[in-house]
Amino acid sequence: MTKTANPTSRLSRRQLLKAAGSTAALLAAAKLNFPAGAFAQGAGPEVTKATLGFIALSDAGPLFVAKDKGLFAKFGMPDVEVTKQASWGTTRDNLVLGGEGNGIDGAHILSPMPYLISAGKVTQNNQPTPMYILARLNLDAQCISIAKEYADLKIGADSAPLKAVFDAKKAAGKSAKIAMTFPGGTHDLWIRYWLAAGGIDPDKDVETIVVPPPQMVANMKVGTMDAFCVGEPWNLQLIHQSIGYTAVNTGEIWSKHPEKSLGMRAAWVDKNPKAAKAILMAVMEAQQWADKMENKAELAAIMGKRQWMNCPVEDVLDRSAGKFDYGLPGKVVENSPHIMKYWRDHASYPFQSHDLWFITEDIRWGKYEAGYDAKALIAKVNREDLWKDAAKELGVAAADIPASTSRGRETFFDGKVFDPENPSAYLKSLSIKRVEV
Repeated sequence: MTKTANPTSRLSRRQLLKAAGSTAALLAAAKLNFPAGAFAQGAGPEVTKATLGFIALSDAGPLFVAKDKGLFAKFGMPDVEVTKQASWGTTRDNLVLGGEGNGIDGAHILSPMPYLISAGKVTQNNQPTPMYILARLNLDAQCISIAKEYADLKIGADSAPLKAVFDAKKAAGKSAKIAMTFPGGTHDLWIRYWLAAGGIDPDKDVETIVVPPPQMVANMKVGTMDAFCVGEPWNLQLIHQSIGYTAVNTGEIWSKHPEKSLGMRAAWVDKNPKAAKAILMAVMEAQQWADKMENKAELAAIMGKRQWMNCPVEDVLDRSAGKFDYGLPGKVVENSPHIMKYWRDHASYPFQSHDLWFITEDIRWGKYEAGYDAKALIAKVNREDLWKDAAKELGVAAADIPASTSRGRETFFDGKVFDPENPSAYLKSLSIKRVEV
């Protein structure tokens, strides 16, 4: 595919690579390409290196852009490494180890994971590793995909038609297998919410399995799963390989929902606050760039690279630009409102109310005990104060800096309402759950 020129870019990638031998030249190149951003002033970061993990998903795009376009270097962090992780479980284990233990210092991560890790709910021997969320990386645009054998059902937002076929499968001695990427993570919560809204109990009527995102398509190809929830490019790749189709974009379940975050070990941030701010500013500026429609073709080309998602550009380009072909006859949505949002609609700001929903849903499914003090944990993990500080230094417009840590009441596709002021009322309204309220 021909790479579309970015009208705001004055240097070619070849020129940038030539300049990479000199940090000063790389900084000059970054300054030229991103004239709006401010360089880190004063004494500069405490260190110039950090190791950030990522999973091959398009919502890690801001990290790819920040690395590819020299933004980490621009803000005084030229030695930041962005390293691919095999799975979310590997990401967790490497965060527990930390950079000093040959692990990682931070990561592109499922938003509930820093909470589960900080609380010791998913770590070895339940040992907590304190984490911070510095920013949200994106909103929307995960998908639930269905195997081709269910094409005649044309499943959409309503999962109810699957109940009869899943029940029949179970009666015949074969349980339907539903894949997600990490227990208690976003993909787990989206597919559980969707199934339960259609009267399907995700713990009793089907078998949920954990599969790393890059392995989803291969597993469905050999028939080991009936449905899965994951981000791109794997849903579109499934369609391109004629293995299945998209039932629903998760933005159709909850419009403008939070998804991944930039999470870092609390100890690293506390030790290196200036370096943490520099990383945060680089990622925020990358989010602004990635969100511009004129940059979508170049963004897709960057994301498809071998060191990042290692996929054909055509498997990521359309959905990155808002075109959703669901893989069903006549079901193509142009300019989808559920396009992945990296910056618009306050996508980067980590609303505490959203983290409260994640913990509330994980209480629903038994990851935390009933009555768990979610707000106390959020006060430790969510560092929206650091985000606001970075935003002001970047010169972000006041209108793009939320005045409240809550986005208020959220309404889901089935009419359920989550009021951050009363999470228990939300839990009571849900018929399928693992907790008594």
